[in-house]
Amino acid sequence: MLHTEALVLRAVDFGESDRIVHLLTPATGRLPAIAKGARRSRRRFPGTLDLMNRLAVQVDRGRPAALARLDGARLLHTYEAVRVDAGRFALGCYLLELLDRLAPESGAPVDLGRLFAFALDALDALDREAPDARLRTLLELRALAALGLRPELLRCVRCGRALDAPAAGLATIPFVIAEGGPACATCAGGTPLGPSLLVHLGTLRALDRALRFPLSHMGRIALGGDALREAARLVTRFLGFHVGVELQSRRILDEQLTLPGGEGRLPPPRRPSAAR
Repeated sequence: MLHTEALVLRAVDFGESDRIVHLLTPATGRLPAIAKGARRSRRRFPGTLDLMNRLAVQVDRGRPAALARLDGARLLHTYEAVRVDAGRFALGCYLLELLDRLAPESGAPVDLGRLFAFALDALDALDREAPDARLRTLLELRALAALGLRPELLRCVRCGRALDAPAAGLATIPFVIAEGGPACATCAGGTPLGPSLLVHLGTLRALDRALRFPLSHMGRIALGGDALREAARLVTRFLGFHVGVELQSRRILDEQLTLPGGEGRLPPPRRPSAAR
């Protein structure tokens, strides 16, 4: 029997009275489980299996190939401010769907613990402040890092050399989506880079700083205007490459949060097949 904290990533009704929940735990990563009789039992699951709820759970994992059984759940925390604000709820649902899609079902304890801590910190951040395009981009970037998909930002992905300021006449640096980072002038002038975006070095440095600050200090990151639009485009394309499908919650989030200046929605993510 596994006793652990958990965050509800997704819950769907199953049969006449059961519910299948996808949990994120610091012990197992993503953990699908079935809650028998959850839709009829007010004693075992008293209003606990809602999206974004933080729980203390008892799970019988049984045989390795079988679906785990959720035997009990106690509510520890619910993010009320996130639930009553459309923008916060949209971004929260989007982050949970991203984790549900990409979180592993096993791994090193330190990695799983870091991923679970990110999920809680992200919801805490949304509980504290109303989101905008800037917070969305920074949370997406932090999600990538927590999932072990952190992009390289300050070194060439081909030769490992630290990036210098662009030479005179070169305002931008190519960021190679499929290879996970920027290319220096020497490597960019060699073999073809394939699909890439042009990004200012200052934007990459701002994103690198964002990964070093705790989420509670995100206000210290100077990212706005053209740099924000550039960063949002980069992170969106990079996420699209790894996710590979359109997340259902993304369309609603795009309607709630737009880029500064009224430019509207971000471009759709690039599919992995198109990035090769």
